[in-house]
Amino acid sequence: MPDNKPSYKKKDKNLYEDGGRIAPRDSELEEVVLGALMLEKDAYSKVSDILKPDSFYEPAHSKVYEAVQTLGAIQRPIDMMTVTEQLRLNGTLDEVGGPAFIARLTGRVASAAHVEFHARILAQKYLARELISFSSAISAKAYDESNDIDDLLQEAEGRLFEISQNNVKKDVTQIDPVIKQAMQQIEVAANRASGLSGLESGFHAIDKLTSGWQPSDLIIIAARPAMGKTAFVLSMAKNMAVNYNIPVAVFSLEMSNLQLVNRMISNVCEIEGSKIKSGQLSPVEWEQLIARIKNLNGAPLFIDDTASLSVFELQTKARRLVREHGVKFIIIDYLQLMNASGMKFGSREQEVSIISRSLKGLAKDLNIPIVALSQLNRSVESRTDGKRPQLSDLRESGAIEQDADIVCFIHRPEYYLRSDTDANGNDIRGVAEFIVAKHRSGSVDDIKLRFTAKYARFENWEDNAVGSMTSSRASSRNSSDTDMNNYIPEAPSFGGGYVKLDPDDGPPPF
Repeated sequence: MPDNKPSYKKKDKNLYEDGGRIAPRDSELEEVVLGALMLEKDAYSKVSDILKPDSFYEPAHSKVYEAVQTLGAIQRPIDMMTVTEQLRLNGTLDEVGGPAFIARLTGRVASAAHVEFHARILAQKYLARELISFSSAISAKAYDESNDIDDLLQEAEGRLFEISQNNVKKDVTQIDPVIKQAMQQIEVAANRASGLSGLESGFHAIDKLTSGWQPSDLIIIAARPAMGKTAFVLSMAKNMAVNYNIPVAVFSLEMSNLQLVNRMISNVCEIEGSKIKSGQLSPVEWEQLIARIKNLNGAPLFIDDTASLSVFELQTKARRLVREHGVKFIIIDYLQLMNASGMKFGSREQEVSIISRSLKGLAKDLNIPIVALSQLNRSVESRTDGKRPQLSDLRESGAIEQDADIVCFIHRPEYYLRSDTDANGNDIRGVAEFIVAKHRSGSVDDIKLRFTAKYARFENWEDNAVGSMTSSRASSRNSSDTDMNNYIPEAPSFGGGYVKLDPDDGPPPF
């Protein structure tokens, strides 16, 4: 090479070199690409989403591309003169070798016809250097016995995810195959008795509004504590896994798998949660437990109760569940308890933003709906308008609202009013409002559900309209007759009360 080219070395030579081997690079190809960018008018538009300054191994080439990138951003012409001037403005012209070096770059190019192909080669070599750097750093830390291996795994997952997110690009798709896919989806929905294109949640009004939970959607369900977020998603998981045989995975960061299953048993068997925990069941409740718990056996429901789960661990586990068990729906309880270990952030808000963006990316990659529960800010408590939640109440990050396809809130007026009726005299006992505040692909609405606190269960409003009266009658009967062996449970659709047996009928028919 001519003498006027300065000699450059990497700041940390060991960063890209391993055991004496030369890091992947092609300095001559870098020169060809830079020369083509200054000769061909539209060359930069072809490579702007492929290359970045770090894609160039030689520091001088990296600085030249920075100047090209600046000119492209302000829509100025890119040629030998404008790049030279921009380098002068950046204060790096002398560092790269002056105007003579820029002139030499343009002299290296016979044609700019293959600039995009050459740029992709440089991008691949840069990615190879990144992976070498990553693996060397992790290897060195693995030899250091003072490092905690679990923390190191988290860091490795985070860094690898960061590399893949920054470098993996998806090509554009011509519309024809997408139209074909859309038509197939419409035909499948038309052939379903429910008329839904997505997964049924078991809550009819919600399914009607959303057409079922749609593939690749990120659904955020948020509420203040004690509103019943976990009870709602467990009721939904039971509906989907037990009633519709849809494989569901629940990632619980707050409760153990035993606590979740106890709640599920209370939900399905219609036995108060306190009795499930204490084991103080009457003989008829034992019979009811044994008879109805069979509905849960064999259900395609998978529970992971790993505490302080990182978003990268979740991605690994979710892909395995989809691959090995055909899971079609994922529930995360709840988003603010997740972390993005291995990555550095200026604030918790930035970390939550990465988590929500990663969950949306995971939903797209797996092509399944993902539901993530979220907390709300305390500002809800200070309002005097009925304390109904709104989008601005989402805790820690506006990115949650931005990334989600659907944002829903759960609100129970009974909890805040501490009364059986509202200001208009309406009975609000057991009333729960499912508020769809954002719906990227449809309308928003408020949906009325029924919440049965003693079973931690949400139900369709219309399903239990008669059940509440039946339960009241059953409670009256139960309190007047202490021998519970003389009663059998009513059908679940009628509220789960008890009907007195004729002594001549024999034992309860379980």
